[in-house]
Amino acid sequence: MIVPQFWAESRLQHRARGRQVTVRRFGWSDTSLADAQQSADVRVKQALDRILSGEKLARIDPKIPYNGAAGVPIREEIVDRQGETIITRNSYGARCLNTPNVLFADIDFPNGQPLRFTAAFMLTLLLLSGAAAWLSGSRAVGIGLVVLTLLLGFALVSPVFRLVQAAAGGAEQAARKRIAAFVARHPDWNLRVYKTPAGLRVAATHRLFQPNEPAVAEFFAALGTDPLYVAMCLNQQCFRARLTAKPWRIGIQSPMRPRPGVWPVAADRLPLRNAWIADYEAAAKSHAACSFLESVGNGVVHLEARDVLDLHDTLSQARGGLPIA
Repeated sequence: MIVPQFWAESRLQHRARGRQVTVRRFGWSDTSLADAQQSADVRVKQALDRILSGEKLARIDPKIPYNGAAGVPIREEIVDRQGETIITRNSYGARCLNTPNVLFADIDFPNGQPLRFTAAFMLTLLLLSGAAAWLSGSRAVGIGLVVLTLLLGFALVSPVFRLVQAAAGGAEQAARKRIAAFVARHPDWNLRVYKTPAGLRVAATHRLFQPNEPAVAEFFAALGTDPLYVAMCLNQQCFRARLTAKPWRIGIQSPMRPRPGVWPVAADRLPLRNAWIADYEAAAKSHAACSFLESVGNGVVHLEARDVLDLHDTLSQARGGLPIA
């Protein structure tokens, strides 16, 4: 995991036979801005040489703070460091915990029915209507049944899915059953489970992990972890958890200034950013990012994982009984 303190950007242009190539690259350092600039100069020269040799490369690094771009670390303001754990402020203003070895996973509940449920439901209806059409022996009846099936099927799939979910105890119960089933298959694991506004957050306590471990991939798949989060963990080689509320959930409608929320910010724009942050932090004090639900498994808590999880619980206010946002 790399979350640099200093950032710089370098640009090179090359013109030959009436064709101009412009390349931009970021550089970074934990030591100084000068080192970051040197890093940018080296990266842009290497990129230009590779492009001129015929390799297909992006001309610029994406100017996005946390998007999992290969080769570019997390580009966010560092708020605090606690050992290997780094607290950053993301592009919309919330504080986030970044850890290289304590396994976190977020499970977002679906807003609508999954595509595979829709496909299975429609296929079942079409098979039934096809059987009815065959029994009727009439082509006209068959066509009418298929058309009626399509019309009714798409109208019914959402309420049927909600009924199926309710019968299983709802999305949260389904997710917690997946967690319990995973622990039953892995009795050497211990997990902490938290409620979030969009679903659940799960943290492993019994040992430390590397993001590219097969055990992590199995864990993510078994729990139904957000695919974008999984990709970010692999690309950035860290695990991540939001510690403070999303602004729009606590009555702050204006985005963090200046826009976009990419770090670093020019010195003359810092007062604008800091004023927004002050208002946000004041509002965020009365909300938690998540709420602790239970611990599941063998009860083992690794010493280093305990320190990170205690920091997470304190900063996210997970045990304070506050509304989550």
